[in-house]
Amino acid sequence: MSATVESRAFGQLPDGSPVRQFTLRNSSGLQCRVLDYGTIISELHVPDRYGNMGDVVLGFDNLPQYLQGHPYFGCTVGRFANRIARGRFTLDGKDYQLAVNNGPNHLHGGLKGFDKVVWRSEPQGASAVKFLHVSPDGDEGFPGTLEVSVEVSLTDENELRLDYTAKCDQATPLNLTNHSYFNLATQGNILGHELMLTARRYTPVDETSIPTGEIRDVTGSPMDFTTPIAIGARFSQLKNQPVGYDHNFVLDNEGKLVRFARAFDPGSGRVMEAFTTEPGVQLYTSNYMDGTLKGKGGLYYSQHSGFCLETQHYPDSVNQPQFPSSILRPGQLYRQTTIYKFSTQ
Repeated sequence: MSATVESRAFGQLPDGSPVRQFTLRNSSGLQCRVLDYGTIISELHVPDRYGNMGDVVLGFDNLPQYLQGHPYFGCTVGRFANRIARGRFTLDGKDYQLAVNNGPNHLHGGLKGFDKVVWRSEPQGASAVKFLHVSPDGDEGFPGTLEVSVEVSLTDENELRLDYTAKCDQATPLNLTNHSYFNLATQGNILGHELMLTARRYTPVDETSIPTGEIRDVTGSPMDFTTPIAIGARFSQLKNQPVGYDHNFVLDNEGKLVRFARAFDPGSGRVMEAFTTEPGVQLYTSNYMDGTLKGKGGLYYSQHSGFCLETQHYPDSVNQPQFPSSILRPGQLYRQTTIYKFSTQ
């Protein structure tokens, strides 16, 4: 089977802007569908241990469902993934105020982040598409005109690969991620998925999910995934409500592309390994889903229907100088890569 990229119309925005869906296939038959709206990964079909294909990401069947609002299914998040305390930061002596859209804090780029715009698309050979976007100076309160791209590709090693680049004409905070929700069983909850994270430390948070500034060892805590364990095995030890993981883990990769996670669904035999150059990853277990959101195929998404591995800089790093810097300056080129690799056992 040869690798291909196809595209088709996927509706239009209220202002008439057309939206397209791109279908990527690799030589092994993996299939990924991506919208140019928000660069949303809307479908990802991978085989189980018997060779049966299944869609392992949460999402919707049509554009109107995406436009009604959703918990960032599959999209590129920016300019700043995760939270900024009170939506405020000071950069080079100047104070900035962003939208407050998550309790008292700024979340995932604001009211109209990168997840809610149509990106320009450029197919790249047989199984990749590059998406490009220009975020103007002052967009959602952020300084500088930012040129950003994300290339989505399927490799013949059964990898979904995301390569990001960006440059800006002013210093600006930048923290990009993909917000796909994975369910290797394709439906039901993910509590029985076995997860391994190489992270030996994490960043504790306050009651509004802002890091306290401490970097804490995971040993002896429900944050310890250094040996594989079912995602839901220690929910009873978690204090947050609604219960589940929504925590940033520290990856000591020094900017190198390294494996940081392995997830396994015993029922289907699907395995997903994750690699990144980023210094952190947010593990989120769809704690706020309540069964009212109707997804693909008419399936209603209940609590813990999917898990996210959002590769990133640490939350609120723009206000916490002890964290790795998330400031992009003029003349610098932002680059990062994240890979999700699929197999079976």
